[in-house]
Amino acid sequence: MKHAIPVILDTDIGGDIDDTWALGMMLNSPELNPKLVLTCTADTVYRAKLSCKLLQEAGRSGIPVGVGLRFASDGPRERQLNWIGGYQLKDYPGVVHEDGIAAAIELIEKSDGLTIICIGPLTNIAEICRRRPDLAPKCRIVAMMGSLWRSHRGVEGATAEYNVVMDVAAARTVFAAPWRNVTITPLDSCGTVVLRNGLYRQVIDSDKPVPRLIAENYRVWLNGNTEKWESESSILYDTVAVYLAFADELLEMRKLKLVIDDEGFTRIDENGREVDTAIGWKQEAAFDKLLVSYLLA
Repeated sequence: MKHAIPVILDTDIGGDIDDTWALGMMLNSPELNPKLVLTCTADTVYRAKLSCKLLQEAGRSGIPVGVGLRFASDGPRERQLNWIGGYQLKDYPGVVHEDGIAAAIELIEKSDGLTIICIGPLTNIAEICRRRPDLAPKCRIVAMMGSLWRSHRGVEGATAEYNVVMDVAAARTVFAAPWRNVTITPLDSCGTVVLRNGLYRQVIDSDKPVPRLIAENYRVWLNGNTEKWESESSILYDTVAVYLAFADELLEMRKLKLVIDDEGFTRIDENGREVDTAIGWKQEAAFDKLLVSYLLA
């Protein structure tokens, strides 16, 4: 196998549970070499604590964690607090960067090229552009963002997708920067990924470190929804971005010129930025099986 791809994961982990599944997939992907987990959106210290505890219990405390730009608490979306318990950043045996943006910049400076996997609002990435606009050509961006023709669970019609609408200015800044390449999975592709029945139970019943940690956190996140726990995952949007960091064969890809409008909608526009866009699936069932095989690796 060729050398693993160095990546930074920029994540709002601790809101929707799909970030936790995506982190687990990244950790078990031999194609990827995680250099930094950078937390974004609202209480980024909470998200860093969650990342640190997950990495430590997965035996991956060699991966540094960076605290991204901090804002007010996100209250209702901090649904994994009970799993964190009394864990503190100082408990992490690895490196924690209080200024995660500076840590990311230093990594990019020293690299021959990094892939940044963006699975949250793009506030941190826009800040990297602001501090060091010269570094964008060294990086590839792979993001879960946008909605073109379909919304969640394949419902017809576009929506102002969360990762865009939470910081429209940041999304526009990122689209304007001269990255080596930009690849996205909008809701049109990632919005239908749900593990059910046997595939789901393989993960949730496993005693291996990564699936065990996912199961523990999913149970906390569900907050007593036993019917969901027994039958299926939530929508695992962000796992598709992790996959796109190293492959795209299972997806229908199209080069589209895209813009972000004032309301946070992602629009096709001949004056927009050319983006490699996963508009749908060639083999979604094959992706589900691949995801499970990686989580169980």
